[in-house]
Amino acid sequence: MEVRSIYKYARISPFKVREVTLLAFTPKKAAFLIGKTLKSAVANAENNANLKPDGLVVKEAIVGEGPTMKRMMARARGSGSRILKRTSHIRIVLSDEIEVETRETRKKKREQEKKESRKHATAGEPAEKSATMAEKTPKAKKATGKKEKN
Repeated sequence: MEVRSIYKYARISPFKVREVTLLAFTPKKAAFLIGKTLKSAVANAENNANLKPDGLVVKEAIVGEGPTMKRMMARARGSGSRILKRTSHIRIVLSDEIEVETRETRKKKREQEKKESRKHATAGEPAEKSATMAEKTPKAKKATGKKEKN
C-alpha cells in the first residue's frame, strides 16, 4: 500500500530543494522542509492506513515547481526590475510493498546459490565447464594484410 504526503507552496526554489532531497542532516532550509514532509507521510501511514513505520520505504521523492510570485524592485533612473519568488511542491510517497534486502537475506541467498552450484558440479556437467573455459581463454586477433596507400 502506498501512502503519500505533499507539502505545497513551500517558499523555496525547487532547484534548492532537489539538491538536498532526503539528506536529513544537511544544514539547509530544504532539508528541514523535506524532513517535515517525510514525518507527515509516516504519520499518515500510521494513522490512516494502519501501517507500521518500521516497514516503510521511500518509493518516490519528487520536487515540483509551484507558482511564482512576481515582485518589483526599484532600479536606476526610475525604472524597475522584476524579482521572481519561486515556490515548490514537495511530494513523498512511502510504500510497504517493496522488499528491503538486508545483510542476512543477502547472506542466505548467497549460501543457497553456493549449494545449488555444488549440486550441479557433483551431478557432472562437463559441457558447461568446457564452455566457461572457452570464454576465459584469449582469442587470437586476426591481422589484416591491407596497407593504406598514400
